[in-house]
Formats: sequence, structure tokens, C-alpha cells
Amino acid sequence: MPLFDIQLPNSVARALRLPQNDPRRQQLRVLKRLLSKAKFTEFGQKYRFDEILLSRHPGKKFQEMVSVYNYDTIFKEWWHKSLEGEVDICWPGKIKYYALSSGTSEASSKYIPITNDLLKGNRITMVKHLLTLRNYEGIPVRSIGKGWLMIGGSTALEKNAGYYAGDLSGITAKKVPFWFSPFYKPGRKIAREKDWNKKLEEIVEKAPEWDIGFVVGVPAWIQMCMEKIIERYNLDNIHDIWPHLHFFVHGGVSFEPYKKGFEKLLGKPITYIETYLASEGFIAYQDMQYSRGMHLVLNEHIFFEFIPFDYKNFDDSGNPVADPQALMIHEVEEGKDYALLLSTSAGAWRYLIGDTIRFIDKEKCEIIITGRTKHFLSLVGEHLSVDNMNKAIQMATDEMNVSIPEFTVVGKPYGSFFAHHWYVASNDPVNAETLRLKIDEKLKELNDDYRVERGSALKEIFLDVLPEERFMEFMRLKGKIGGQHKFPRVLKGRMLEDWNKFLKGELV
Repeated sequence: MPLFDIQLPNSVARALRLPQNDPRRQQLRVLKRLLSKAKFTEFGQKYRFDEILLSRHPGKKFQEMVSVYNYDTIFKEWWHKSLEGEVDICWPGKIKYYALSSGTSEASSKYIPITNDLLKGNRITMVKHLLTLRNYEGIPVRSIGKGWLMIGGSTALEKNAGYYAGDLSGITAKKVPFWFSPFYKPGRKIAREKDWNKKLEEIVEKAPEWDIGFVVGVPAWIQMCMEKIIERYNLDNIHDIWPHLHFFVHGGVSFEPYKKGFEKLLGKPITYIETYLASEGFIAYQDMQYSRGMHLVLNEHIFFEFIPFDYKNFDDSGNPVADPQALMIHEVEEGKDYALLLSTSAGAWRYLIGDTIRFIDKEKCEIIITGRTKHFLSLVGEHLSVDNMNKAIQMATDEMNVSIPEFTVVGKPYGSFFAHHWYVASNDPVNAETLRLKIDEKLKELNDDYRVERGSALKEIFLDVLPEERFMEFMRLKGKIGGQHKFPRVLKGRMLEDWNKFLKGELV
């Protein structure tokens, strides 16, 4: 019997909470579960979770009574206590694991609490996601039972006084369920390796011994791994060594800039599946083969709120105002950008994760990631989002038939006005001037504000083409190689200072 024709017992279906119903009701149930579990914590006592639970409108009451937090404010007021060993601060019990998340622009690491409740919710969501593959057409079921190559952070976590810290991918891999172990590659020994280059070499060495059906990870690092395997064994493509490779599960960044270069490594088409797994939880996943976006995980371990990403709610630096407008799932609109607020089963409460999303199908609760609250350019009102940048790059590279897997943009003064400076990575022969003009042209088509400002205060666009290795070298020097690290699409602050030093040869 085919794997996905099996009917799940009612008890299993209930355990997975598979039946779908009204999004608002699903989210209120999640909120009540979170509040009930955390009502005796220090956070729950301060914000009177028991009173919120008794309210006729717990969602609105929750928004009225609980403050909005970003990482700095919640760490300074609450999470530092858990890190110092105190119990029952924002979630019951002692926090034993922390995901180290440096984001893409900040210099210092963030310590995001990870609990067993959060990991359980992530695992249930993963199983739900896997079950959606039964909706895919022409799926070779034999690929499901092959190896899953998951390239992430080291499982050899940093041991501190009373807790462990490391990449979420490393923590997750360390706690791989026993039933998944036979499928999991590269295996526990290689997964423990902290040196990214050594880990990559060990994966390349073992590659002929594995029969891989899935690869999972950030596109840039998966592509680098496949290139090294092809080079080592003098292959035409990756399917020469892994004939059953049929799926690439990716997330964290838009895949479109990588797709052209990635497909040069394949011998036959594969299925791309997008996920949205952050250190704070498993947020969304692509649940249909040809869907444009991802389905929000509404009935598991995260309560969502959505702050309209506009000048009423955010300042010019991407920081929220004192009391931003926050909407629940039933109040959002399609086509508008929102900053995500999460409340999770790890003690994040009304937590601004820093990502912006857009609903492309409200009825299906289907979203796309459009960027970061601080990764956008609006020097003079051009309101240029990462989504605009990705689409412009995709359109330009399609017309020029070149691959640009990485890029970043800098806003800077230009005389009495302003300019954008693009740095793009490509190992193909690229006419920089043609590319500059095409990107500018496409952005004018995609963004009316940009088009207006290009005739006003945004006077010039600059563009440099660099080898892809230069981008990877910068990430290596910043200690952001492998795992979940992504190159920032907009450079600001300390990261920009270091990039300028790197280009001058002063960062070593």
C-alpha cells in the first residue's frame, strides 16, 4: 500500500490536531493553551494571565494587557533571568537550551530560549508537513524512504553554567527522534563537527555511501556542498551519485536568486519545498505543490499577531512605535506587509521576530516572506523591500541568462542627494552596466515609490559584480559560515562598516 494512502487512526489524527477549522478559533485555542501553561510563571503573574483567560475576548484582552517586546527588551527584562538559572520566568521550569541567533546584521549573538514544548510543536508540524506530500502529483514515493541530508549547525553545543547553546539546527539534530535516525544524514558523528570546512569535507567523503532523497538547508550552503561532491567525483551532475534525489527543502531566504545556478547541478527536475522555520518556532510551510506561498501553522504552538509595516507603526530605522497597532489573523488583509509578533511555547510573548510577511491568500492563510523590519531601503521614501529586490534580480537575470546567487544593497549619500550601491555575486560573465540598468528598470516597474524617487532625490544607482567566493569569504571572516546563516540583503550599521573594510582588504 502506498505510504500516503494509509488512513490515520482517529487517535493519531487528534494527536496531530489535523482537522482544520476557522483560523480565529484555532488561534484563540492556541493562545489559551499558552496562557494556561504559563499563568504561574513570573511573566504570567505580572500580566495576569488568569484574568485574560477568564475574559470573554481573551485575544483583545491579551493585546491590551501585555506589552510588545523585541529581543533587547524581553532579554533585558525577562530572559536574562532564565539564562542565569532562574526557573518559571516566562515558561514553566528551567530553560536548558538556547538557540544562538545573530540574525544578519547585529554583531552580538542572541540567546533564544528553546523548550521541550517548542521542539515537540516543531516535530508535530514537521510530521504534518510531511503528510502534505500526499497532495503532490507524480511524487516518487520511494524517495521518501531514502536518506535525508540535513546540513545545519553543529550538534556539539556550547556548554555553559546550567544550559547549552548553539544553532537551532544543531539542537534539533541532537534531539532527532529515534525513528528518524536511520534516514538522517550526515549522521551524529559528522553533525557534531564545529568546523564548517571539515564538516563539508566529511560529507563529500561519505556521499557515495548514501542514497539521498531529500536535501534540507540554506540554499547557498547546499549548493556549495553539491558543487564539491560533483567536483570530487568528476560527475556531470548530482544525480549521477544520488539518483533518487527528488526534493529540496529550503527556507530562510528567497530561493529565486539561487535557482538558476542550483539547477545547473541537477540531472533531472526536483521538487522545491519552502519552509519557514525560525529559532522561535516552525512558523509556516508550503503545503501544496504549486502554491505561491506557505501556510501558517495556526493550531499548534504559536499565537500570531500582525503589525502593519507602515510609518504609523514603525520609525525610519524599522523600530516599532510605543504602542503599535496589532491585528489578529481574522483582521489582516491580502497584499499588505505585516511585521510578525509571536507568542510561543518557549516563553516568547508578543515578540517582534523582525520578519515581514504578506498574505497572498487570506482564506488559506497563505503568506510569503517579504523581508526584515530593518532590512529595507527608504532613504528618501522609496520604500524598497527585500521582496522588490529579489524580484528585480530574478527578472534581470532571466533576461540576461546569468546566475546571481547572492547580492546586497547599500544606501548612501550622493552629493546633496542619495544613491543605492548594489554588490552582486556571479561567476558568470556579466555586463555590470547592463545589469545595473535592468535592475533599475525592473524596480521602477515593481515599486511606484521607487520610480518617483528615481526622478527626484535618489539620483544614482551603482553596481559592482564580485565572485561568489568573495561573499562566502566575508561570511567566514564574520564567523557566519554554514548552518542557518544568510548574507544580509541590505547592509547597515556595523555590518556595513565591516563590509567596507573587507572590500579594502582591512578585515582579516
